[in-house]
Amino acid sequence: MALALTAFGGGASNGVARLSVARSIASATQPYPQIVAVRGPVRLQMPVTQSQTTAIGYHSANDGALTLAPLGRQGNEGVVQRVFHAVFGGSGGHPVWYRLDGGALSALDVGALPGTDVYSPVDGTVVGIAPFVVAGRHFGSQIDIQPQNAPSLVVTLTQLRPDAALRVGNDVVSGRTKVGMVIDLSRVERQALARYTNDAGDHVSVEVRASAALALN
Repeated sequence: MALALTAFGGGASNGVARLSVARSIASATQPYPQIVAVRGPVRLQMPVTQSQTTAIGYHSANDGALTLAPLGRQGNEGVVQRVFHAVFGGSGGHPVWYRLDGGALSALDVGALPGTDVYSPVDGTVVGIAPFVVAGRHFGSQIDIQPQNAPSLVVTLTQLRPDAALRVGNDVVSGRTKVGMVIDLSRVERQALARYTNDAGDHVSVEVRASAALALN
């Protein structure tokens, strides 16, 4: 459409401007500021560049993770919910997200192809980097970040490979500090997010828990 606009004298400058913006978004290497979920004072920013995100999903976690409040619109809400929102409003906007199971929304999965850069979802300090193992199987690494504005909580990222420069004690900035890359788990597990993507559903997972609960795990 931008190219078509340039064919008309009056819209040439607008067409070039739109094309420039589109190219800037497509070539962005860091996510633009966008809060996707909230837990108390913690505001989780997009950890993956929006143009490289395949889908966003929420599901239950059984490891002490706290329930999150998603922002945006549920893409697979039921008929009753759709009717309610059509009558009373609400549940609009972006991003679109999907419920992956029937439990509490305590884990956020942000889909992206393996090798995609992952950035910190909060401002804070790295307090842990360790292998992430479930039932004896290795699922990449776990990175724990203590939010600057909520020291009693810990934001945990899993299913990624830590950045080589990342160390415990490093300060990180939301959407600006690279913490790792998405790993390929397609041969290890069937990923629920794949129902809403055109690939195997690889993703980085984000949870929030009390720092005391983290120490007990």
